[in-house]
Amino acid sequence: MKESPTRTPNRLKNYDYSQSGYYFITICIKDRHELLWRPYVGARIARPSLSDIGEIVKNAIENIPHIYESVTVDKYVIMPNHIHLILIIGDDPGRAMRAPTISTIINQ
Repeated sequence: MKESPTRTPNRLKNYDYSQSGYYFITICIKDRHELLWRPYVGARIARPSLSDIGEIVKNAIENIPHIYESVTVDKYVIMPNHIHLILIIGDDPGRAMRAPTISTIINQ
């Protein structure tokens, strides 16, 4: 079995990922299994649809702004084996709590 190459860290050292800004995020399914769409049946499909797991992921993404008031999901796309989303962490000077980090949001 071919081993996956070792990835170099793609996060900035000492960067505060709770800072206001736009964040482009990609999340891949372990071993690139295509779990998020329904399997193709036949040679052509008019419009692919999300699997049950894909629907759970969609609901979780759309629920992010309800959990974190200062966070908005600008755009997202759910692919068969990965997700792309743009999160916006905004300033909320009225809150005493610190904004959540990207890791906290994704782990939620």
